[in-house]
Amino acid sequence: MKRRRVNPKAILTDQDLRRELMVPTIQPVQASEGIETTRDQAERAYYVVNEADKAAFFDLERFVGGKRSELDRREEMFVRALTALPERVRFDVPRRDFGAIEGSPLAFRRVGLVAHVFRDAPALDPLYGRARQGAGTADDPRYVRRWWEVEHCLPRGSLGWVPFAKGGPFGRFYSDIFLRVHWDHARETFAHFYGRKGREQARPVSASDFFKSGLTWPRAGGCFSVRWLPRGCVFADKGPVIMPTEETGTAFLAGVLNSSLVEYLLLGLTSRQSIGARWEVGLVKKLPVPSPTPGQHRSLGGLALSIHDAKASWDGGNETSIRFEHPWFLHEELATLKVLDRLDHLAEHEATEEARIQQLYADLNDEVYKLYGIPDATRTLIEETLGERPPEILWPQMERKSVEQKRMEHVWRLLSYVVKRVVDADEDGIVPFMAMGGETALIDRVRGELAALFPNQDSNQVEVDIANELKRKVKGYRSVESIGEWLEDIFFDYHVSLYKKRPIIWHIASSQGRGACAIGALAHYHKFDRDRLAKLRGSYLRDAIAHFRREAGLAAQEGRTEDRQEWQARLEEAQVLDQRLQWVQEGKSGHPAPGDCRIRTPWKSEDELPVGWQPDLDDGVAVNILPLQNAGVLRIPKVV
Repeated sequence: MKRRRVNPKAILTDQDLRRELMVPTIQPVQASEGIETTRDQAERAYYVVNEADKAAFFDLERFVGGKRSELDRREEMFVRALTALPERVRFDVPRRDFGAIEGSPLAFRRVGLVAHVFRDAPALDPLYGRARQGAGTADDPRYVRRWWEVEHCLPRGSLGWVPFAKGGPFGRFYSDIFLRVHWDHARETFAHFYGRKGREQARPVSASDFFKSGLTWPRAGGCFSVRWLPRGCVFADKGPVIMPTEETGTAFLAGVLNSSLVEYLLLGLTSRQSIGARWEVGLVKKLPVPSPTPGQHRSLGGLALSIHDAKASWDGGNETSIRFEHPWFLHEELATLKVLDRLDHLAEHEATEEARIQQLYADLNDEVYKLYGIPDATRTLIEETLGERPPEILWPQMERKSVEQKRMEHVWRLLSYVVKRVVDADEDGIVPFMAMGGETALIDRVRGELAALFPNQDSNQVEVDIANELKRKVKGYRSVESIGEWLEDIFFDYHVSLYKKRPIIWHIASSQGRGACAIGALAHYHKFDRDRLAKLRGSYLRDAIAHFRREAGLAAQEGRTEDRQEWQARLEEAQVLDQRLQWVQEGKSGHPAPGDCRIRTPWKSEDELPVGWQPDLDDGVAVNILPLQNAGVLRIPKVV
């Protein structure tokens, strides 16, 4: 057998072969000195000593100056950095490190620290899961709604409203899927969608992956954040997804992907700064994920799931969440407590839970750094580079709010829930502020609900305690003297804000803004059709107008001039409201109406538009509320 000749030159020039020959010798040499060395440590030692072909980068941006008292010091710092005097100015990065990351991005601050991770660990896709881009509707006002807008919409054949994951704001582990998209189940595409000009493909990209569970994240801006995607959702181009290869891997991936280290690795795949980063599917696919031990898999998954469950449980008290059950104020654990004690307990509970999930998140980050084998010194550099990252927040809607503000929010949420119960329970969905048309006044119904929600407590004391809270001076919250004043002047404005400018309870009133109002009523959007509007005018308003006329006449007969003037003013105000509602009922446009009182749905042809007040709930609140807004019959002049 012919012996193969060894070519020393080839060994020296072939870095991979040289590495394979030399790394095994490092461990026994170190062992002879009494130092135990793992294979990974030997690999890194070889790399530091032998692969020293480096490129120098200079971070001079912070020395630009610009203010009167600051000079441009970039040239000075560049010269000083040539002698390696200042810290964090010159970065010497082995050129081979850039090749370890696909695309070789010039993220020089990061590449040198984590290049070995990209060389040694497999990419997320396809080993751990499949990352997929979603589909854009190209016309969100037509196809997308908040869930409460279409909650009562019945399917029309194969058409219905399904959950829509569309990115949204930052939120790790959990985020409410509050959007709905109009979907054609038979055609597997958006309702009435047949593609766009130049692209007639009607079936969206990744449609075969819709309605499956996984993880999703907001594609644009801010810090990277991943959350559970429940089964049954369509996902958008702004809300890509990861479909784990194994269902048991969902929690593990949620833990890894939400860590600070992974954001650092993702930033290493791009030259952009974090503030302008876009978390594209292509980046996430390349993310290196080491193989965990069974213990690491369980630990990371358990930590992620605990944070998710805590946030999801708290969201059960959020009125606009799909998980909503009842306000935090009415949690069964607080049933025996009085109003003030409940507020104190809620503040303590939220603080405790928030501290708990923040500790869980700190533990999770520790586990991820161990999974990737990152030493403490390197971790310190990574976290200094990342800067401050958003903490885990239990109540994101109230982030950075004071204890006093949260306390008032709990009171307003309680009253909002009570009003919703009153309006939901009403047969025709119309609840007048004053007793008329044979109906009980709103304030009396609210008092009845409070009594039912606080059994075994003095209902008068409950009302007094709530009213005292409403009187408090709190930043961002208008103080009022009573629950009645809150209902009249604050409820609708707050409801519009809480429901993201898509209110489902409409405050129809004879005057806008705040202060005295002759007549008003709350109307439930889902019930307020042509017949209900006719009833509002023909029963409630007619009864009020007759009452005002009688009182004005009686005051005139008895010579009570001021009373007569007051009742006459109420009468005229109610008559104006009736006239404006007639414009809406008939669909008036122009003179004498102050604005277009017709329902104008942009995506429908002229033949499809209704004549007069015949709202289609599928068209959403933004379309259907405009006639009333234009007619000037809503309590606040600007809603959408």
